[in-house]
Amino acid sequence: MVCGNMAGLELLSDQGYRLDGRKASELRKVQARMGVFAQADGSAYLEQGNTKALAVVYGPHEIRGSRSWIRHDRAVINCQYSMATFSTAERKRRPHGDRKSTEMSLHLKQTFEAAVMTQLYPRSQIDIYVKILQSDGGNYSVCVNAATLAVIDAGIPMRDYVCACSVGFVDETPLADLCYAEESGGVSSLALALLPRGGQIALLQMDARLHQDHLDALIEAAMTACKGVGKVLDEVVRLHLKEVSVLTGE
Repeated sequence: MVCGNMAGLELLSDQGYRLDGRKASELRKVQARMGVFAQADGSAYLEQGNTKALAVVYGPHEIRGSRSWIRHDRAVINCQYSMATFSTAERKRRPHGDRKSTEMSLHLKQTFEAAVMTQLYPRSQIDIYVKILQSDGGNYSVCVNAATLAVIDAGIPMRDYVCACSVGFVDETPLADLCYAEESGGVSSLALALLPRGGQIALLQMDARLHQDHLDALIEAAMTACKGVGKVLDEVVRLHLKEVSVLTGE
């Protein structure tokens, strides 16, 4: 029996292994560094499997541009998402204003508005720039995870880590943290951003139809995966703080 066949590739073998050798609920390896840009207020580089992202944060600072943006009770969050020209096998130009980038920027903005304590910075602006350097699935999730570390590096208070992960459904089995081959294999999938301590969902994104009977199982698998990502991000932050305290002699 072949589960979830894509162009002759089985997405899940009889033994329960995926294309890259992972088990169904296994996350891709996450590696990250904080404080990679001295010029920014906060920055982070994150790899989740073969997807690699760079996040940079500026602010809080005075609002630039239209005064109509000003919110007297909180900070405005501005997010910009882009993909490097060399991030995929296709060598097409990706303008900053294309529909997919605009949509992703909006999703990131909504995600971080749920997590950042914007009420502490009225009449100001926080800029979050995220660039995908190499794309192999889960772009939204990797951007959220990189941006979370960059916001923490900038010293901006958050209600909790905001962690994201994608999940897909293959032959009654939820697969966590999809790679590009799985995403493009016609799998029903969703991406979820979670504040893990309180279990608050910051964003739920679905690009395809999904049977209602599968929704609860997928959301549960996504929340479990996000909590796993959260533990890794927490380790990265603690290691960074240790390194900083050694450098500053504190």
